[in-house]
Amino acid sequence: MDRKAIAVIGASAVFIIIWVFVISPKYLIGKPAPPTTNTVATLVSGTNSAEVSPASATPAMTTAGTAVTAALPVLGSNAMEQTITLTNREARYIFTSHGGGLRRVELVGFPESAKPGQATVSNRVASLNAKAPSPLLALLGEASLQGDGIFTLTQTASGVRAEKVLGNGLVVIKEFQPTSNYLFNATARIENRSAQPVAVPAHQIVVGTAAPMGPLPTSTDIPGVMWCDNAGKPTDIAQPWFDNKTLGCIPGTPRTEYRGGVGTAKWISSHNQFFAMVAMPPTNHAAEVVMHSVKLPMPTAGELPPNATPPREAPSAIQAEMLYPATNIAAGGSLEHSFTYYAGPKKYTILAEISGERSNNMDQVMGFGFWGIVSKVLLTGMNWLHDTLKLSYALTIIAITILIKLLFWPLTAASTRSAKRMAALAPQMKALQEKYKDNPAKLQEKTMAFWKEHKVNPVGGCLPMLIQIPVFFGFFTMIRSAVELRGASFLWCADLSQPDTILYLGGFPVNPLPLIMGATMLWQARLTPPSPGMDPAQAKMMKYMPLIFMMFLYFYSAALTLYWTTNNLMTILQTKLTKMKEPGTTEPAGSAPANKDK
Repeated sequence: MDRKAIAVIGASAVFIIIWVFVISPKYLIGKPAPPTTNTVATLVSGTNSAEVSPASATPAMTTAGTAVTAALPVLGSNAMEQTITLTNREARYIFTSHGGGLRRVELVGFPESAKPGQATVSNRVASLNAKAPSPLLALLGEASLQGDGIFTLTQTASGVRAEKVLGNGLVVIKEFQPTSNYLFNATARIENRSAQPVAVPAHQIVVGTAAPMGPLPTSTDIPGVMWCDNAGKPTDIAQPWFDNKTLGCIPGTPRTEYRGGVGTAKWISSHNQFFAMVAMPPTNHAAEVVMHSVKLPMPTAGELPPNATPPREAPSAIQAEMLYPATNIAAGGSLEHSFTYYAGPKKYTILAEISGERSNNMDQVMGFGFWGIVSKVLLTGMNWLHDTLKLSYALTIIAITILIKLLFWPLTAASTRSAKRMAALAPQMKALQEKYKDNPAKLQEKTMAFWKEHKVNPVGGCLPMLIQIPVFFGFFTMIRSAVELRGASFLWCADLSQPDTILYLGGFPVNPLPLIMGATMLWQARLTPPSPGMDPAQAKMMKYMPLIFMMFLYFYSAALTLYWTTNNLMTILQTKLTKMKEPGTTEPAGSAPANKDK
């Protein structure tokens, strides 16, 4: 092995070590914490029954300490918490008197951990806004708008009402009404019950907190807040924006606040990899989107995976708010802020239906980005195959990969034939380059004539790959956000949305599928001859490119590496079939360019 090969392998090993122990944590799925007791109100046909219970250890609700955002009052240890829980077939909504808002949303159809055998032990489910420093619809601002922060909760015929009497005749009233399809309505109203106008200072309404699902961060579950303007253009601010690290690992000056979308926000969403809360204000909404980086409580020992090292600092989250300007409320008048909320999975069929009904492009919460059209087609096709053929999602991914490969079969076959012809012409091309090495212009002229004479297109082998790039990136973004794959198993893999870790060696995860993918890529590379005239250093780099791809995808979802492994195996099969059908190209004697050109 030469020095360049050793350098490539050494750099790859260093990259893996840095990725695992510096950029990424140890990738384990969290062990669920002990179950908590919730008081549940059954919501059936608009009829609810509920009990109110105190909470003995409620954390103080505070926001990030910034000059522009006032925190909720720090509640004393003797401040009793009143809670009401409403339940329908999709979610449990837990309301709190501390801040008078929605503390969290529990999605009853989705376990907290997707790994079999973990979520069923404690019956814990996926939660939104859990452990957030402020409840949803919390009112932030000057002390005159908050008082002691304790609201009175009341069960109503269709939901929950929170009320707080302030000074100067002001009363804050919040109302919540769950509906269906993971939707609910929320309103915050400030009433002036005095006989004179009252000035209301600038204030913020908390519309949700984006936090990772598990106690430890992963490379795929990165929380963020997305908002969409009137033109339908989304803006996504993720936690790395607040961390402000160069290349993702070199520390910089952390950012604490983001502002944007004055009077133009059609919706604002706090989301993680698979779930989202989307606040949709009325069309005449005139406010500013504000985001703050906040700290969540440190995970407890029961929440951490077995043998996992506790994080050195509390996990970060992003609190999203709507900022409203100062105004005056006339005597007997009111100021109302209302929202329709979606709180549920990032499931494209549901989001697209709501988006179509409201014409607000809400399906962009999926985060498909530039390759959105391709991702939507692939996701729709995957779900159709799954539902129609009754296949597991793993077999569905294999089936759709084979279908895509068959669709591109003619292009790939042409690429293989072109590469084979170019390999046969390599000696003549090398002689041509040697002859005109001191005359680049003449070399280019003779090279073009050489390709034309032998009817070879030098980009013929690359064009099919370029055409397939949108499919790969579309598949990549689709798999990254498809909640359907969460908890889907395949052979030794318990969850296709996570790496297929089977064991740990010295804390390093052993993921078989990326290793198999790398082996198939090496096999495929050996079957593909290098382009004539390729620089030896470049050829060495191309030889070890599969190792770089394997490292890049080592910690990504098993679904992605399953797709790529299947695609590699199909390409290998096609290459062998094409070579069997196409005998080697031989040039007639005396056709060398050195003899032709005088």
